[in-house]
Amino acid sequence: MQLSRKFLNAYWAWTSAAAVLMLIVMIILDGVLKARTGFATADLQFVSTGYGLRVIIDHWLSQPNAALAGFLLGLDYLFMPLYGAALFFGSLAALDRFAPARGSVRALLTRLTLFPIGAALCDAIENALSLSMLNQSPSNLLASFALEATAAKWLGIAVGLLLTLAALIGRAVKHRSP
Repeated sequence: MQLSRKFLNAYWAWTSAAAVLMLIVMIILDGVLKARTGFATADLQFVSTGYGLRVIIDHWLSQPNAALAGFLLGLDYLFMPLYGAALFFGSLAALDRFAPARGSVRALLTRLTLFPIGAALCDAIENALSLSMLNQSPSNLLASFALEATAAKWLGIAVGLLLTLAALIGRAVKHRSP
């Protein structure tokens, strides 16, 4: 199945706009949680021990804070496919702009376009491990696996952002040239 350039750009624009909007909402709500408890759900990404996770959980014990943390973790599962798709479409736009013909550059860029999808999958693994530790006893082993999934997620996001930025620059340069 092939996407026309028109549909690719439309999907890229809509998923990017929705992802940015959802990111803003999540940042605001996470800021509220952090102001109330001292810890945001984003802080879970940087916990490398079961004890560190236990400290965060203990700060979220009251009902309104636990409900907000749970809501944000659930919202993050909706955010994952959104940012994954937005960065994937941006990566496809970079592929279309910089490697339209077969060759080694196209083969490399084709592989790199999968990094945003991998990032969303690693984010899901990270959240699943965190939720498992929130509902059961946190362990250093699971916290370590979650930290590795976080590192892989950020690598995929960085690659997707770089390719998306390249696509945006390529579009700007393409429109300026005669």
